[in-house]
Formats: sequence, structure tokens, C-alpha cells
Amino acid sequence: MEHTLISADNTWALFAIIAAIATLAVYLEQKTKIGSKVTGCVMALIGAMILSNTGIIPLDAPAYDFVWSYIIPLAIPMLLFNADIKRIGKESGRLLIIYLISGIGTIAGGIVAFNLLKGAFADLNLVLPMMIGTYTGGSVNLVAMADAYNVGGELVSSSVVADNLLMALYFFALIAAAGSKFFLKHYKHPIIDELTAGSEDGKPAGAATFWQPKQVSLKDIAICIALSLVIVAVSVNISKVLGEVIPTSNFGLSLLNGLLGNQYLIITTLTMLVATLFPRQVGEIAGAQEIGTYLIHIFFAVIGVPASIYMIVTKAPLLLLFCAIIVFINMLFSFVFGKLLRFSLEEIIISSNANIGGPTTAAAMAIAKGWNALIVPAILVGTLGYVLGNYYGIFAGTLVGL
Repeated sequence: MEHTLISADNTWALFAIIAAIATLAVYLEQKTKIGSKVTGCVMALIGAMILSNTGIIPLDAPAYDFVWSYIIPLAIPMLLFNADIKRIGKESGRLLIIYLISGIGTIAGGIVAFNLLKGAFADLNLVLPMMIGTYTGGSVNLVAMADAYNVGGELVSSSVVADNLLMALYFFALIAAAGSKFFLKHYKHPIIDELTAGSEDGKPAGAATFWQPKQVSLKDIAICIALSLVIVAVSVNISKVLGEVIPTSNFGLSLLNGLLGNQYLIITTLTMLVATLFPRQVGEIAGAQEIGTYLIHIFFAVIGVPASIYMIVTKAPLLLLFCAIIVFINMLFSFVFGKLLRFSLEEIIISSNANIGGPTTAAAMAIAKGWNALIVPAILVGTLGYVLGNYYGIFAGTLVGL
């Protein structure tokens, strides 16, 4: 019997602690330099891991199961309300093409990394869909894949730690590439040339409003929560029916069953359809992104609870290598095909960033570098990644027999 300061059946106290950890992580990410570098999700994970490893909160409790079963599915539609496919195709322009090519590199990298390291890591087939999902979309896709394949909290925690260690190195590599003599010599770079010549047009950043505080009304909150609940409820029942009626007698049918019988894939697809059919009504729901992101922080606090410090120290290095192979092949695809198809250095860097880091980091890099023309496209194609990430992840999981 596990003895902790807060017992497993003290649900309200555990909910309060989880919410407090998530809130503190969000605050530190926005208000401190170290927080912005480490990211709120990782700080939430580490905070919960410390409390569980020191015997303050239990390793397992009904409160954690509730977050896995209900909070995460609810967060996904909220984060996809801007996934209007028509708008993404229209406004992202050339960036969409190189972004999709970069995404193929992520899938190829995942398959290569899996085959190279599967003999050294028994559960690598569970890590594969998580990493392909997060390196196509973001943390929401990693969460969805972890829940879809019932990945243990310790393995999820180790994967997140390895992912974030690599991300720091990856962003450094992208920033270095933007100023590298080699890349500046072999790739065209019109935006960099314009900035160097001091001839910016003076127009404000296209996504400036995206980063500003928003007015959120009671109506916005009501619609956000109600619509998300409806989408999840319908999706869960559709996936259940399809999973039961589609046979698994051969590889093709098994693949179809795995795709259409997965609730996260149906949630993603249904939300995308709603966002595309009603772009103005759904896309303008204020607060949806913020609420969804906060729920993701709560999840990261929960997956930090069962994290064994010993497992992280022993397994994270191998997972780091696994992630590094995926990211390297993504960058290889991006730069090689970007060169062959005559994309600019700026477009290649932002498209790779949108894949591996998601829309927020891609837009942040565009803003930091002064590449104003690429800010909105970065957000749009990165948002598309939230949709594609679940498809790619489940496809990869099915390929390795999950």
C-alpha cells in the first residue's frame, strides 16, 4: 500500500495540486526568462515529478485517470478551432508545399529511427507514434498518441524530457543555419537580404494581434466548452461503432480499423470539418486556444506524477538519440528538397520549425528574426500540423503493429 502525504482517494486535493502546478508553470513560462526557455509543459512535468518522488502525492489515483480520459479529449477540439483547411491552403502559399515535404521527412525519420534502435528499446513502438505526432503538430498530438496507445506515464515522461532536450539543440541549429555562410551561399534568402539592406517596408507584423491579450466573454466560454463536448461525444461514439464493424482480417482492413476506430482521429477530423464549414463562427471563439493550452499543461503535470527519476536518467539518452534521428532526417528532407524546388532559406527554416516545434515556435522565430511575411503562414501551417499529427502518428503506430 502506497503511503503519501496526500492519499489517492483525496480527489479534490489532488485536483487542486495538479491545477496549481499547471498554473505556476504557465506563470513562470510567461514571466521569467528561464521559464520561457524550459517551457511551461516541462516545468509542470518536473513539478509533479518532484512531488511524487518525495512522497507528497501518490503515483496513481482516480484523479489522474479522469485527466487522461476526459480532460485531454476535451482539449483537442479547442486547439483545432482555427484549423480551416481552405484558409490554410489559401493564405499559407508556398510555405504549405515545403511544410508538407518536411512532414514526409518526419515520417521517414521515425521509421528509420525505429528500425535502427528497436533492438535496444523494447517499447520503442509506443514512442514512435508519439514522436511523429509531436514532430508534425505539437504536444497535443503527443498527448493524443500516448492516450490512444495507453502509453505508461513513465515512458511518456522520459519521451517528453528527451524531446525537450533535443528541441533546445534543434532551435540552436536552425538559428545558426539562418546566419551560416554555407546556407547563405547555396540558398536564396530575399527576406534576409531585405533586412540587411535596411529596406523593411515598415508594415506591422501580420500576427501581432495573435500575441495580444484577448477579450473573452461568457458566450465565448460557453460555446467553446459546449462545442468541444459535442464534438468529443459524437466522435467517441462514431469511433466505437466503426471500430466494431470494420474487420481486421487483413493488413488493409486492419489499417482502416486502426484509423477510423481511433477516437482521436475522429475528433481531429470532425473538428477540422466544423472549422472549415464555419470558419468565422468557430475560428472567432475567443479563449479556445488559451483554455485548451491550459488543459494540456494539466496533462503534463499528470504525466509527471509516475515519472521515475531513475528511468529518465537511464532511458532518456536513448530516446534522445531516437528523437535526434527523426529531426535530422526532417531537416535533411527540408533543405534538400527545398533547394531542388527553389524555396528560400527562410521558408525552409520556418517550415521545418512548424513541423518540429509547432505554430507557436515557428511564429516566434519568424518574429524574432524579423521575417514578418512568414509569421501568419507559420501559424497556419503549424495549425494544420495539429490535424496531420494524429493521422501520421496513428498511421505509424499501425505500421508497427499497435
